[in-house]
Amino acid sequence: MTITQLTLPTMRDSRLDGLPVAIIGAGPIGLAAAAQLLERGIEFVVYEAGESVAASMEAWAHIRLFSPWSVLLDPASVRLLERTGWSQPDATELPTARELIDRYLSPLAALPEIGSRIRLGSDVQAVTRQGMDRTRSTSRADTPFVLRIAEPSAVVEHAARAVIDASGTYRNPNSLGSSGLDPLGFGDVADRVSPALPDVLDTERERFAGRHTVVVGAGHSAANTLLTLAELARQHPDTRVTWAIRNDRAVRVSASADDELAARASLGSSLQQLIADGAVELVDRFEIGRLIRRGSGVDIVGTRGGAPHTIAADRVVNATGFRPDLAMLREIRLDLDEVVEAPRGIAPLIDPNLHSCGTVEPHGFAELQQPEPNFFIAGMKSYGRAPTFLLATGYEQVRSIAAWLAGDVAAARQVQLVLPATGVCSTGDGQGSCCS
Repeated sequence: MTITQLTLPTMRDSRLDGLPVAIIGAGPIGLAAAAQLLERGIEFVVYEAGESVAASMEAWAHIRLFSPWSVLLDPASVRLLERTGWSQPDATELPTARELIDRYLSPLAALPEIGSRIRLGSDVQAVTRQGMDRTRSTSRADTPFVLRIAEPSAVVEHAARAVIDASGTYRNPNSLGSSGLDPLGFGDVADRVSPALPDVLDTERERFAGRHTVVVGAGHSAANTLLTLAELARQHPDTRVTWAIRNDRAVRVSASADDELAARASLGSSLQQLIADGAVELVDRFEIGRLIRRGSGVDIVGTRGGAPHTIAADRVVNATGFRPDLAMLREIRLDLDEVVEAPRGIAPLIDPNLHSCGTVEPHGFAELQQPEPNFFIAGMKSYGRAPTFLLATGYEQVRSIAAWLAGDVAAARQVQLVLPATGVCSTGDGQGSCCS
């Protein structure tokens, strides 16, 4: 196959001929989708809101991942890179996000066949069908998609034959409030709230050194932030660290000897030791209702175990997870789970109320397809509000979607996905294992 000469599969309607597949987001999954489509000979365009590929990952580039290189690379992307003389990193090495960008994603995006089809600074504001809102059905499948995009100089519209939304969720954090809404008073103290995974040991050190920081959230982002804050406190002993969680325990970061990712397991064990040593104060069963500006700090007002409780802090880190931006898809027909806002086909596999261990069954285009023909949500956004997404999941998703768009139904249905087990398997409600 000559990868620089791309042809489209035969389409049912001439209005779709020559149109590309639109990929929203140039992160790891969006670029993997590009590589998969390239190998299939399908034209595509990647729209990235940031000024560089993996722009969201740039915000936490200092973080060392708990997954090794062996599960961070998309096979189609590797095949394309190796043709240029690129060599895979040590499979057992744990890279930082910075290294993942510099050693893998940037070289992939620099390939002429992919780089020439990436549009940076292109923020997709809405997706619809040409001349149709979501209520019109006649000839819908044969009508091009239209993406409304804010570019640096203007707002424009571009047509596509299919859409893969791999825009992620990092720009849409969950609320600090237990109700799902921003706590009362949030707007008054927003300048004192940091997003998940701040660079507390380097570029943002002055914001945290010698101050009292409260980290809110019970997942791996919270654990990473707490570990770095504890290190900062060792260097600056007047630094205080508090961890606030809604439940009586943080199941997802509980240490387990059965976790197949050793670095992930060590997060939990290290954090437990910090709590035991008094380096991190744990405030469990805490639900936030209001934030009040207090001098140079903020009072976090809520209840703990049902009783009124207030934490006085200098800074708050919102590590409560993320949610998908669905406003941009208002004119697209979606079938999303009402709990986690993920495609209904995969929701039972990832809903933390039902399944907390992170072991996900193989799934591809069939589980991800929407009532809107040839529209797919992939990558972290496909998990909606659910946690514990791994890149390997997204790579297999877009491989299956690309095969489907190419008309290779057999390959699209042959989905294989083996993820490292967490060893933590409890719904947290006394019902025992969610994988039993």
